[in-house]
Amino acid sequence: MFLSPYAVLSEKTRGREREEEPCPMRTDFQRDRDRIIYSKAFLRLKNKTQVFFAPDGDHYMSRLTHTLDVSQIARSIARGLSLNEDLTEAIALGHDLGHTPFGHIGERVLATLNPAGFKHNEQSLRVVDKLEKDGRGLNLTYEVRSGILNHTPAGKPETLEAEVVRYADLIAYINHDIEDAIRAGYLTTDELPQDAVSKFGRHTSERINTAIMDICRESEGKPYVRMSEEKDKALGQLRSFMFEHVYERANKVIQESAERMLSALFTYFVRQPQQLPVLYADTAETDAPRAVCDYLSTMTDRYAIELFKRLFVPREGGV
Repeated sequence: MFLSPYAVLSEKTRGREREEEPCPMRTDFQRDRDRIIYSKAFLRLKNKTQVFFAPDGDHYMSRLTHTLDVSQIARSIARGLSLNEDLTEAIALGHDLGHTPFGHIGERVLATLNPAGFKHNEQSLRVVDKLEKDGRGLNLTYEVRSGILNHTPAGKPETLEAEVVRYADLIAYINHDIEDAIRAGYLTTDELPQDAVSKFGRHTSERINTAIMDICRESEGKPYVRMSEEKDKALGQLRSFMFEHVYERANKVIQESAERMLSALFTYFVRQPQQLPVLYADTAETDAPRAVCDYLSTMTDRYAIELFKRLFVPREGGV
């Protein structure tokens, strides 16, 4: 397959922290993708909140379906620009592995409680470097690790493939969160900023396709990945609208409960680090808050709720 001169070739990878024998069947980036898919952290994403917590319906986005959505959009863009699809896919599949239970509310709570702060992109890197495989990590290539770390708006991607994932993440969560918000009754299509709608379209598939095509037209044969100024501004309008009219409103429904549960769990384990699973024991000896964040961030929504109940909610009969 012909690749752009700006694509990262797997044979040019900067390698892994621990050297390994090459695989006769798969490139290094393909191996990274497979390791991520079969990791425990990836499996847990299916029970982590994207925006709407415990929604009444089967068709709302979870953190896993969001991740798959990002992967699909990113691969479409990478293919259109003749970039390395395997690298792009690996970054996309791993970008949210460190996300907390209860979505961004959980992230904000841990960032407040931990003296060193907490960011899900940094935690995602920590997951693949240290926490997976019983503390051995996945030993991914430098390019995938860097892409995972730098997928947020504040990041500084080192490859065009990583820049593609950063755009794909933005496109995915804005558009499918709009769809979920309409399904949940938080808004209607007519309430969206109509200037942005006129540039992207009224339906999810139309908006996503428009974004992908715009990026490919703007970036083809160029040493960068970006949207046209018109579409970038319109996407920013949709993002601002969602933060103002949906994210804050939806978050209020679970914010108080999530804060109470995570704060109680954090305090409990910081005071009793010996109660942490053995995986976190070494870290707990020198940095208990860090170890507790490692543990809490791995939890699914359901597990965090059940653990809170077990530790703090009196059971009938006192047993």
